[in-house]
Amino acid sequence: MAEEVRRRWRNWSGEQRCRPLRIARPRTREGLIAALIEANEAERRIKVAGSGHSFTGIALTDGTMLDLGLLKRLLEVDRPSGLVKVEAGIVLADLNRRLDQRGLALENLGDIDRQSLAGSIATGTHGTGIRFRNLSSQVVSMELISPDGTLRELSESSDPDGWRAARVGLGALGVVYSVTLQTVTNFRIDRTDRPRPLPDILAALDSFVDELDHFEFYVFPHTDVALCRESMRTQVPAKPASPAATYAQEVVVENWVAAGFAQVARHVPAAIPTLSRMAAAGTGKSRKVDSSYKVYASERRLKFTEMEYSIPRANAREAVERVLAIAARPELQVCFPIEVRFAAGDDAMLSPAHGRDSCYIAVHHDRHGDWQPYFEAVAAVMAEYGGRPHWGKRHQLGATELANLYPRFEDFKAVRGRLDPDSRFANPYTEQVLGPVVKEKRGRRRGK
Repeated sequence: MAEEVRRRWRNWSGEQRCRPLRIARPRTREGLIAALIEANEAERRIKVAGSGHSFTGIALTDGTMLDLGLLKRLLEVDRPSGLVKVEAGIVLADLNRRLDQRGLALENLGDIDRQSLAGSIATGTHGTGIRFRNLSSQVVSMELISPDGTLRELSESSDPDGWRAARVGLGALGVVYSVTLQTVTNFRIDRTDRPRPLPDILAALDSFVDELDHFEFYVFPHTDVALCRESMRTQVPAKPASPAATYAQEVVVENWVAAGFAQVARHVPAAIPTLSRMAAAGTGKSRKVDSSYKVYASERRLKFTEMEYSIPRANAREAVERVLAIAARPELQVCFPIEVRFAAGDDAMLSPAHGRDSCYIAVHHDRHGDWQPYFEAVAAVMAEYGGRPHWGKRHQLGATELANLYPRFEDFKAVRGRLDPDSRFANPYTEQVLGPVVKEKRGRRRGK
């Protein structure tokens, strides 16, 4: 059975908070179904909370909140086919370790592994690599539970529209109990981090993106240095950095020192250009060869707020130059770098990379500062390229604007009307981005 554990919840950054009437932590599928039925019969709204790494209000509720953290078992592992069925509450770091022990790995990952599997899928979490799609594209099927306790298995063969909707479902269609993933044989990543002149990177951007398996770069405002991460997939033996060196770089430099810079910038804004140049100059060349999941993930202890947009790959260089010009405005007090990544297009209805190879541009700001003018200026630039917001990051777009950005937006709404006709999984965020639930009309065809 489910147990109540607390009645207050906040996300990782502390910016989103709510007081659910009830928070339940089911231990079994049957307990999850019972918690859903209880909430549905009481006519309460229902939301699932993962690890809280979204910067939006996507998980907020004053009704029943479901914490799936105890649903973390590997249910089935078929080594020859690579198909793995797992409960959706598992944290990615735990999943990665368990897969590696069985000689398997996820094809691609983002740079944070503290998210739950269900949350990372629901928000379109992605990594970088123009030949690799986001995490939700590795989903072969999922078990989705409706408010009345009905369990559906969604796959391309059983319900193609439902499957393409639920793969980036925003928590608006039901509660995901389990996910069947297509994994690959485990592999290693040979990654070199190094600074390069920004003009050189922008001039040869297509070559870096096409020739490397995974490529991303960071640029601090007021500098002309690109801090590059250049990665190739390999089967050579691992050569991990020493634990001390890893701690010094990924915890001390990337978190503690960065936190110190942010605090100085908050109180002495005029120092931001100097701090940015110091940060860029302090980054040297390093190499890391290790299991893929150990190289993809980074430590994130410094808390900030973030916005990220996906735009067509062809617009990457121009958009980066324009965002850097905005970040350099002294009145915006930007001391964090912009982050640039690339991903292959996919067919999930609300994937930000739906139907197009994409460049993702992320901007960050001190969560205690005045981040809105900066984010609004960058969002205006992204709009000129048909930019789609990352569902787990800040944005202000509503259903009307989003409908023009996603070719299958109305199809998603139709699936929502079919799976959640009574709006049990709605909250202010879903009402902002999706509008009200439109109940399915009788006779409507349920798949394409």
